[in-house]
Amino acid sequence: MNNPTENTAEMNSQAHALRHDLEQLAQDARALLAATADVAGEKVAEARKRLTDALDHKRDLYAIARDKALEGTRAADSVVRDNLYQVIAFGVGAGILVGFLLATRCQCRCEYPR
Repeated sequence: MNNPTENTAEMNSQAHALRHDLEQLAQDARALLAATADVAGEKVAEARKRLTDALDHKRDLYAIARDKALEGTRAADSVVRDNLYQVIAFGVGAGILVGFLLATRCQCRCEYPR
């Protein structure tokens, strides 16, 4: 079973890659349209149709990734709200542990004069 942190990192990397792909595709589309502005014909029309289909497909993929990210955020919020006391206890326990470790480390330095 995947760790929620790993899932979040994976979703973030996928969203970043998708955003990069969309930006690159948009740049390619602008270049294609500029290059074929004065050309008319079946091949150009077909290329423009394929480009439009690709843009639509990428837009759909981005929407799916965004929806999954929102779903994950809502799930995390729900878990925290449903288990509020456990989350608070975990935070307090982690704080006590870190404080204990820092206090022990500080005492070790103070016991040995320089």
